[in-house]
Amino acid sequence: MDKVHIIMAAYNGEAYIREQIMSIRESTHKDWVLWIFDDGSSDNTAEIVKSQVEEDTERIHYIVNTSNKGVTLNFLEGVRFAAGYKESFEGTEAVNQYFMFCDQDDVWMPDKIEKSLKAMKRFEKKYSCKLPLVIFTDAIIADEHLGAISPSFHKSNHLNTAKLGFGNILMENKLIGCTMMFNTALVKKLTVLPVHARYHDWWIGILGAAFGHIVYLPHPTIYYRQHDRNVVGNQDFSGYVKKRMATLKEQKKVIASNVAQAQEFYEIYKESLSDDKKMKVYAMAELLNRNWVVRRLLCFRYGFFKSGLVRNAALMLVL
Repeated sequence: MDKVHIIMAAYNGEAYIREQIMSIRESTHKDWVLWIFDDGSSDNTAEIVKSQVEEDTERIHYIVNTSNKGVTLNFLEGVRFAAGYKESFEGTEAVNQYFMFCDQDDVWMPDKIEKSLKAMKRFEKKYSCKLPLVIFTDAIIADEHLGAISPSFHKSNHLNTAKLGFGNILMENKLIGCTMMFNTALVKKLTVLPVHARYHDWWIGILGAAFGHIVYLPHPTIYYRQHDRNVVGNQDFSGYVKKRMATLKEQKKVIASNVAQAQEFYEIYKESLSDDKKMKVYAMAELLNRNWVVRRLLCFRYGFFKSGLVRNAALMLVL
């Protein structure tokens, strides 16, 4: 049976973490390992998690970080820890191991792992298990009591999940980390932990688009809980538009952050990228060093666009 490693980043999660862990324990796919990395909680998270470990010692592991790493690094370092990076991947071929991200405050549907894994196996057969592959799904946006706010995260946010090419992913992240599954071939590419990655799921998505494939499953597999302590949560489309119109200066900073992410990706992977992918990421990395006209021409040439007319009109305005 295929082994699934679930990486949970925890921080002061006492309100919901037990419910999340229990939803994973009720999964229809049973061959999983849950790695919980606590980033310095000061509430009762440790006590709650330890009680779960006692009930399922073979599958649940609790690690307390020696220092606060932040969400992105906590997740990415967690992947490498769970994979046993140096021991497993140097000179050996690790097979049938898959990886998922998990937030501490959501609830997984019972067949989430099973559905993602079936899709993973199907598309690995299509593309080859030796190529990086990322699967991600939709999510039901829920309130703090799991009442449905919207049946679709992607529709609510007007995100075009058909646009998953390398140029698109460099400019806009469409992947929800807590719905993702990725394979061993992708983890092997995580040779350097980034400093300028916007988010952990975005970095994994860029790796998938650069070296392999990204596949979207258009059905929800989690209840994506929204509450006042979300680190990264849902924002409906009207809220997105109002925020962007009110803070054009901030949007320039967002573009600069995207460019910095591309610059770091280029420096890490330029020797292993194909020529066309190298040209694209280099163009993105140098985007803000070009003049007004060339910046926009490069967007059209390499597909550096977001989802929909409104987002792209704002992009052309602030770029």
